[in-house]
Formats: sequence, structure tokens, C-alpha cells
Amino acid sequence: MENGSRNKAKVMKRDFLHITDFTADEIWETLDLAKEIKAKLKNREDYKPFKDHSLAMIFAKPSARTRVSFETGFFRLGGQALYLGPNDIGIGKREAIKDIARVFSGYNDMIMARLFDHKHILELAEFASVPVVNGLTDYNHPCQIMADILTIYEHRKNLDNLKIVYVGDGNNIVHSWLHLAARIPFHFTCVCPAGFEPDSRAVKLVEGAGLSTAEISHNLKAGVSGADVIYTDVWASMGQKEEAETREKIFSEFQVNSAMMASTGKDTLFMHCLPAERGREVTDAVMESPQSIVFDEAENRIHAQNAIMVKIAGKM
Repeated sequence: MENGSRNKAKVMKRDFLHITDFTADEIWETLDLAKEIKAKLKNREDYKPFKDHSLAMIFAKPSARTRVSFETGFFRLGGQALYLGPNDIGIGKREAIKDIARVFSGYNDMIMARLFDHKHILELAEFASVPVVNGLTDYNHPCQIMADILTIYEHRKNLDNLKIVYVGDGNNIVHSWLHLAARIPFHFTCVCPAGFEPDSRAVKLVEGAGLSTAEISHNLKAGVSGADVIYTDVWASMGQKEEAETREKIFSEFQVNSAMMASTGKDTLFMHCLPAERGREVTDAVMESPQSIVFDEAENRIHAQNAIMVKIAGKM
């Protein structure tokens, strides 16, 4: 494709790389669309916006949930999803990212990538002439947070006066929560050990937007007080396993347990993006409690992602 043609196509297409790629109105539209698509799939309606379409799924960082939710979701919407694992494609290693972007754009209607380096997803989107969806990078996880806020919306029926408390490492999940707080109003607190704070630029993004309050705290009791939702993740993510023993000692006081859930002063919901290491960042009792909405959250990955793909492809 000539540069002029590629640039013209680039102007016309949309990507979903960060929560902030959507306006506040578009986030609400996507949540409503996710509920509509979820109902259609539950009722087995003949809804096939991606008939005769293909989705290339690039996995530098493996994940059962991301693969199954995207592959099943795209299939249920009438399309075919193609899995490319770390042994199939050495993105940024065996082949230049900009070459992969242009080749796959010629083969497929959309690309989803789950990568380590955030710069790789940005380069992939820059050179692809089809929509690119961020399935996760070490910096952020926007599809997960869209599924999370959809789940909270379903359970609470509104997002009024919402306090989300994340307990643990200030990681990619936290960055996407902060990005969401720059678009819609709620109070977000990240309770973490000293030295494990999220990227300060994401916090400043919230402050600059002026819609939400974002707090970084090292005080568990004060941090979780009044929480509508307590959210956690593994203490050592993929690529950090050599730090697991050290992190377990540092994070041991930050385990989400029944006492923490009871200390909030509210009927607090519990969330986890999975996989969970039961007995470490969260107890089995909390995972299995009536307050846990973890498995509704997991199911909603498919519905939120479907809505995101339909929206950026202009299939609404």
C-alpha cells in the first residue's frame, strides 16, 4: 500500500489502546452496547456484525482468559479469530513491528494484541490500517477495566458516589482505573506498599481532568474505609516471578481477607481480574463470599470486548 493510501486509511480507523481513547459519552455508549450485545448472545439472537471478518490475535504474553474471551466473542459475532502465540510470531524480535502491522492489516479486519512493552502496541497501531485493540501491556489493561465498570454498573445499577479501592501493586490495572477516572467521576484509592505506587503521570491525568479524586495511600485501614468495591490482583505478574518471594514478604499485610472486607463500613463488593492466587493476595473465603463478583466480572470480559470491537469497527 502506498504511504498516501495507508495514511488515509489510518485517519479513518479507530483503535482502543487506552481508556482515554473514548470520550465519557463513548464510554457510556459502550457500556450500554455491551449490555445489549450480552442480552442478544444470551438469547441466541442472530446478531453477526462481524460476518466474513477476521481478527488476528497476537500474544507475546499468554493468557487463557484473554484468548478465550476474544476468540469466542468474535466467533459469536460471526467472525473468525486467529491465535498467534509467542512461538508463532516474535513481535519486535524476529520481525519489525511495523512490518507485522502492515502484513496483518492486509490479511485481517482487526488486530488484538497482548504484549509486554507498551511501545509495541503504540507502534502496531501506528502502522496498522485496521483497528487495533489493546489486550494488555505492562502499562495498562483497558479492556479489563471496561469489563470491571460494566460489572459494577450491573450490580449497583448506577455509578453515583462510587469509591473504588485497589489493594496491592500499582500496576497496569491501576493505570487503566486512573485513565477511567479521567473520563467519568468516582473516587479511586490505590492502597499499596511504599515503592509500589502507580505511574505519577496517570495520577496527574486524573488531577488535570478534574472529574474524580485519586488517592495513593499506604494506610490500609484508612484507605479501605467507605469502599464500595475492593479490587486486587496478583502480587507478582508474569515477568515478575523471580520477585515473587520478595514481593510476598512486602505485600503480606495487603492480603484481602474477611476482616478487611468487614472493616469498610459498607456492603463492599470484591473484584479480581484473575487468575487469583488464593491464600496470597486474597483468601478463599473472600473469593467464595456473597460479596465476590469475580466471576460476573470474568464473564463480562467477553461482552465489554465485543462492544469495544463493534464500536471501533463502526458496526453499531
